[in-house]
Amino acid sequence: MGRGRQKREGVGGPAAMTGVGPMGGMASRWGEAWGSRAQSGLHYGSATARRAPGPGVAGRRGGPTSSTWEGHMRSPRMELLKRTGSLVAVALVLGLVGGAAAQEKFPSRPITIVIPYGEGGGSDQLVRAIQEPLRKVLKAPIQAVNKPGGGGSAALQEFMTAPADGYVVLQHIDDAATLFASGKIRENPAEDWVPVAITQITFNQLYVRPDDARFPNWQAFLKYAKEHPGEVMVANVGSAGSMERVAMIQLEKALGFRTTQVGFDKPAERYGALIGGHVDALFEQPGDVSAFLDAKKMKPILTLQNERAKGFSNVPSLKDIGVNITPLLRWRGFFVRKETPEDRVRILEKAFKDAWDSREFQEFNRKNFMDLTDSYRSSGRARTLITNDIKTYQQVYKELGLVR
Repeated sequence: MGRGRQKREGVGGPAAMTGVGPMGGMASRWGEAWGSRAQSGLHYGSATARRAPGPGVAGRRGGPTSSTWEGHMRSPRMELLKRTGSLVAVALVLGLVGGAAAQEKFPSRPITIVIPYGEGGGSDQLVRAIQEPLRKVLKAPIQAVNKPGGGGSAALQEFMTAPADGYVVLQHIDDAATLFASGKIRENPAEDWVPVAITQITFNQLYVRPDDARFPNWQAFLKYAKEHPGEVMVANVGSAGSMERVAMIQLEKALGFRTTQVGFDKPAERYGALIGGHVDALFEQPGDVSAFLDAKKMKPILTLQNERAKGFSNVPSLKDIGVNITPLLRWRGFFVRKETPEDRVRILEKAFKDAWDSREFQEFNRKNFMDLTDSYRSSGRARTLITNDIKTYQQVYKELGLVR
């Protein structure tokens, strides 16, 4: 937070109009290829090309005008020749365009990263931090566009309708697994997308305001919540099946208390809700709210992992409070569409690893408590992690009665 931010252009904005956005470059080349041939009287259908109606051959000076010629032109042999010639023309056009795409240096224009959440949150901070190291590695501009809404699902239309050419990258989190496991999206992030890399894995904590006399520690929070069932309001990510909500439900069931969870799609809104006194607690990751922790605007009272976290030795863990549940972790990664050429996937995978290894990004991860666990997964390991997460959430949803 507080870092200078690079000016961004949204997908479909000025960048796209100039042919450098995610829908630019190749689309403009196709348009030029088809357009120049359309001027010559060729109209292209889905499978064949046919000559457009124009001035009759008989209308040309000195041209054949006899019905014999017209009958000859309509003969089965000539019809076959015309169709074959048209198909050859289409094949040549496709070959030229396809050949140009195959020979195109990647990347030769800006790459756009679509962020499924609003500005200021963990996903947004991650993309801003890796943007410059990635630009240096790929030697191409890296654009970022926020598409919040739907608990992380609103950005998927932008991603799934973009060309599968590697120029549009989706940043997403473990909510991609929860959305699929709960049936809210059809695309399996481990199979229908290609995970290029997971660059952050971290734990969760429960935060309160330091000046809230009701909650000096976890024991006081638990006592108050049991005495006032449903009155304590906890802010988190908007989706009903999100990792945060599921983890909070697990905790409530294990200890016999109940809160009211309030969803916010935009991080700034949920952070402001706690600081402003509109909710009583916040379920979040430490790196996302590190600036508020430094400013003494928030205070962690529980770490949702089995051991106390480095840097939070005075904050009790699940083991400390006698809860035996599998901790659900937050991960953040980057994806391209499944149809993306393999060589481009490999280029992006290496680029993200090199960017992750950079001194500036490692410093960012350290400041945001992302160095407390192995927080990098390559494409194959990322797919394994996501697949296991989906299985875990499907089982948890059944146990909690969230799905049939």
